[in-house]
Amino acid sequence: MTKNEEGMHPLVKLAKDTVESYVRGGKFSQPQNLTPEMREKAGVFVCIKKAGDLRGCIGTFEPCQDNVAQEIIANAISTATRDPRFAPVRAGELQDLSYTVDVLTKPEPVSGKDELDPKKYGVIVQTEWRKGLLLPDLEGVDTVDYQIDICRQKAGIGPDEPVKLYRFEVKRYK
Repeated sequence: MTKNEEGMHPLVKLAKDTVESYVRGGKFSQPQNLTPEMREKAGVFVCIKKAGDLRGCIGTFEPCQDNVAQEIIANAISTATRDPRFAPVRAGELQDLSYTVDVLTKPEPVSGKDELDPKKYGVIVQTEWRKGLLLPDLEGVDTVDYQIDICRQKAGIGPDEPVKLYRFEVKRYK
């Protein structure tokens, strides 16, 4: 293990190892020893930063795989190669990347903005088939209204369209 990997949470190490293996050789492996967190089923977001700036972030708000480990693997590869906001990660930049893994609780409906808190809860805004999601506790997102506006923009939902609101919490691993 390299010096920066000392103390790295196993979920983050799995994301990092997956991205590095996939970017270098188009391959990835399933972990042999699953930690208790890896055995659970949950939505997971994998975010990559480079020099403190977002480099990719993709995830699932509900589980799509058999367990968190497989969810991390799928979302780590997507984050590194399919985030439409960024070019795919190149092998030459791997040493400059840092990772976070957010494991989400099941989204729950809320009756209004007063039940939201951008530091504590992520939010999902939905109308018909369009959904926008924003993780909690993001730098620069300090109000519920701003959080909801970002979700509306992501989903292409107009400011006057009625929406359903959902909240969720995350356990963030760095």
